[in-house]
Amino acid sequence: MRLTVILFGLVFMCAAFAVAVPPQDGEDVRGAFLTSRPKEKPATSGSAARPSRRRPKATATPVKSTEKTTGTPVGSSSTSSTGSTAKTTVVRPVNVPRLGMGLTLFSRDSNGLAVRVDPDRVFQKGDRVRLLLETNSDGYLYIFNRTNDGPPMMIYPNAEIDEGGNYLQAHVPFEIPASNAAEERLRWFAFDETTGTEKVFFVFTREPLKDVPTEDELIAFCRNNQCPWQAGGSVWEMVQAQAQEPLKSDRAKAFGTAQTPVEHNATTRGLGLAKDDPQPSLIMMASSTKPTLVATLDLIHK
Repeated sequence: MRLTVILFGLVFMCAAFAVAVPPQDGEDVRGAFLTSRPKEKPATSGSAARPSRRRPKATATPVKSTEKTTGTPVGSSSTSSTGSTAKTTVVRPVNVPRLGMGLTLFSRDSNGLAVRVDPDRVFQKGDRVRLLLETNSDGYLYIFNRTNDGPPMMIYPNAEIDEGGNYLQAHVPFEIPASNAAEERLRWFAFDETTGTEKVFFVFTREPLKDVPTEDELIAFCRNNQCPWQAGGSVWEMVQAQAQEPLKSDRAKAFGTAQTPVEHNATTRGLGLAKDDPQPSLIMMASSTKPTLVATLDLIHK
């Protein structure tokens, strides 16, 4: 089994997608994932450039008042010099949502269009596929590929894609490979004639993973070493442990429709998807509010 993909100089081996997800949990998962999509469609952009995936620069954010009360809360004093009681701002803890990830698998049809396909479909030599991902929160995406019992290789972030960045915004879709790549051969994963089994790990985190190079550090590493970067030690132990965490899932039942202009524009221009826009084929959500979600795809090529 070898699905050979030349992705901006990276050779990636994979195969047909059999998704390792828990039993279907239904509309509560899909509804919970889509609830944070905006109701209105975002304004269109004239730019056709791939959106920046670099880490946003830190800015000082003022603390916003969430509730004002008259009187002095327990454990504090706010009595003025005149003896009157001042208004006190009480900041309530913010509920942290569960991390969620949506996946849609597209295959290239005979007309060159990207068409939704069932992740359980068995692919043959010459078939081409592309993944569209959507998250329900801002964060950082890492994709690792492991062939049989071989070492886990990081295929994203990539020093030759997005300037080594891996920052995603909530409900702004991300596709790999990119449909607007300069050459056709770089726009799809292509299956070859060799069969076998591989595993892809999608790691989505609220904060960057420690000890994993990205951006300029990754570019420098690949300039001086052999890429892709190989995961190991505590990083890989964490990924494997998080992969055992239970996920809730919802899978679409209908396939065969082409990718819409809305989806294409969103991925190439960095636009968010609205609630009435096309939904992911597969949605996976964490069962807790942990800051990391790990989803896996078992790849089978027959």
